[in-house]
Amino acid sequence: MLGCTLEKRQGTLTQLRAGSALIDVVPADEPGPAGGSSRSGGANLDHLCLRVDPFDAAAIARHLAAHGAACGAQASRYGAEGQGPSVYLTDPEGNGVELKGPVAA
Repeated sequence: MLGCTLEKRQGTLTQLRAGSALIDVVPADEPGPAGGSSRSGGANLDHLCLRVDPFDAAAIARHLAAHGAACGAQASRYGAEGQGPSVYLTDPEGNGVELKGPVAA
């Protein structure tokens, strides 16, 4: 739904291509290849952010709705490249995802 393509499967590890980035996804109850976990046993990542260009919040919302998903309202947020538009949503397992547009001029 977000346009990520399946790059490779290795056992329970799924690798998704997002532009020039690669996202490794493992089941929540299994350790990943890096062996990371939080000290509390709870979630240790608030969200991941994917840069989207061109960015059209209304078109993104329509696309997600057509696939049975929803995102929050567009807001200007600070990120790796500076202040710019973004929307938040959650993936099917409840992980936070931010779709971020270009820095405001």
